[in-house]
Amino acid sequence: MIASPDRTPLPREFFDRPVLEVAPDLLGRLLVRDTPDGPIVLRLTEVEAYDGQNDPGSHAYRGRTARNEVMFGAPGHVYVYFTYGMWFCMNLVCGAEGRASAVLLRAGEIVEGAELARTRRLSARNDKELAKGPARLATALDVDRSLNGTDACATGDTPLRILHGTPVDSSQVRNGPRTGVSGEGGVHPWRYWVADDPTVSPYRAHVPRRRRS
Repeated sequence: MIASPDRTPLPREFFDRPVLEVAPDLLGRLLVRDTPDGPIVLRLTEVEAYDGQNDPGSHAYRGRTARNEVMFGAPGHVYVYFTYGMWFCMNLVCGAEGRASAVLLRAGEIVEGAELARTRRLSARNDKELAKGPARLATALDVDRSLNGTDACATGDTPLRILHGTPVDSSQVRNGPRTGVSGEGGVHPWRYWVADDPTVSPYRAHVPRRRRS
């Protein structure tokens, strides 16, 4: 008999660690999104680590800005950014306050509330694609900049929280280059995923955007 996932909330201390420890340890954890229409629960299957001002691929590499302010705050908070003029992506801040490291949530399996996620992901061909990629994950969970700064470790009524879930055994964790990251930041093997999980997004190397003539 398979044990049910642990629904205990993850404490702030979980996130108050180096980003390269937190990132693989997030695999198998449960992300709960409470919406006005009901809850959606996602099991994390793919993440990506960004190491702040030590990492050329990080939004915080060049210091604090209005956009990345949350990354410099307390661990366990949600950092949401807007990209390519159309998509939101969701991160979890970790490390000591002022450190500005975070983990991008790249993909997951919707384990509860799939019917709600489907209404937001009409182009998904099946439920395995509902949150297969960071923009798709945010869309499926109805995440936008209004949730930027949310405390995912807060108790009580909160729109986002992280539960203990069922951590993935280290033998099933894989890592490799981050998807779509260019330059010096592209060499780090800081993308982590669950081996052979169908919800994990495909790897894509960075392709420079061409300017319109």
